[in-house]
Amino acid sequence: MMDWQAAISQWLDTAWVRSSLLSFSLLCLAVVAWRGDRRRMTRSDADAVGWMPWRDIAFWSAFLAFMMAIFGPYFV
Repeated sequence: MMDWQAAISQWLDTAWVRSSLLSFSLLCLAVVAWRGDRRRMTRSDADAVGWMPWRDIAFWSAFLAFMMAIFGPYFV
């Protein structure tokens, strides 16, 4: 019988898996922020100014996801 907890623990302990999971979560954040910025740009009431910097969050999280995908295994 195989010990699944040990197998998953060993798999999650590799650097490329940890950096991939972090990169994927940053990419999900970028998509959510992009949708928030898109919603902000197409709102009907131009005076209803929001307080979240969606454009900046989308840019920086996408940039960090890209950097983590490339250089993550070396630093994580």
